[in-house]
Amino acid sequence: FVSSQVEILDWETKKQLCFLDKVEPNATIREIRLMFHKLYPRWYPARQSIKLDPKGKSLRDEEILQHLPVGTTATLYFKDLGPQIGWTTVFLIEYTGPLFIYFLFYFRMTFVYGLDERFTSSPHPVVNLACVCHSFHYIKRLIETVFVHRFSRGTMPLRNIVKNCLYYWGFAAWLAYYINHPLYTPPSYGKKQINFAVIMFLLCEAGNFSIHVALSDLRRNGSKTCKIPYPTKNPFTWLFFFVSCPNYTYEVGTWISFTIMTQCVPVGLFTLLCFIQMTVWAKDKHCTYLREFKDYPSHRMPIIPFLL
Repeated sequence: FVSSQVEILDWETKKQLCFLDKVEPNATIREIRLMFHKLYPRWYPARQSIKLDPKGKSLRDEEILQHLPVGTTATLYFKDLGPQIGWTTVFLIEYTGPLFIYFLFYFRMTFVYGLDERFTSSPHPVVNLACVCHSFHYIKRLIETVFVHRFSRGTMPLRNIVKNCLYYWGFAAWLAYYINHPLYTPPSYGKKQINFAVIMFLLCEAGNFSIHVALSDLRRNGSKTCKIPYPTKNPFTWLFFFVSCPNYTYEVGTWISFTIMTQCVPVGLFTLLCFIQMTVWAKDKHCTYLREFKDYPSHRMPIIPFLL
């Protein structure tokens, strides 16, 4: 075979950072990252963004040099992504916080409400139920993080962890403060409203888990290649017939049911923000599917069947 040469330039200054000689044509971007890392130890592979164009998308690890639109001398551009942290660690930190923060309010610590012993527990059963459901949601997320999720990208920028934790932890404290407040009033329609919400909550949690398992199965062999997800024998996955990201659909359904269960304005606002953010993610994923696959089902919508 004819060996290739790879020139790596800084994406901003266009200054040459290194010149790799005698690179095998079937070398992957991952292997090129490792070569670059040997020359610049401070820029470990997860921190590197390697591009064909300074303003283009990062090349995937599995892409092969000879399949790229380059000649025998390939010019690639490097961008430093900054310090990275593993997605598993990110999720464990993000989801453990709300779990324990909620308990501070549920047990009505004196430093939170400053009340005497007569008000250390709520007379409303729905408050206990809300704590069970909230805890169940985040325990499920932690279990999925450890045993189910398979990430296409192993890391994210370390700086984002602060922003993410402020979001999850802050909202958990806000919701818990009002739901467990001594002046909290239960839902207007009593047990009927609560029972309906609990059933809806459990169905959405089961659906969300089922979708995560189905998506994980697409990467069972360790592949990071994007694949089209299809419904399985599990009825909860049949939502794939109508939307590209049913995991987000079920997630929004979970928080809608929690809003109905608690009839709490802060929970409703959190649900609205969740819906907006997940719609953005779902649209991005939907566009990726359409771009990657010419035979992608045309009737699917990003997050809401037939609408959005």
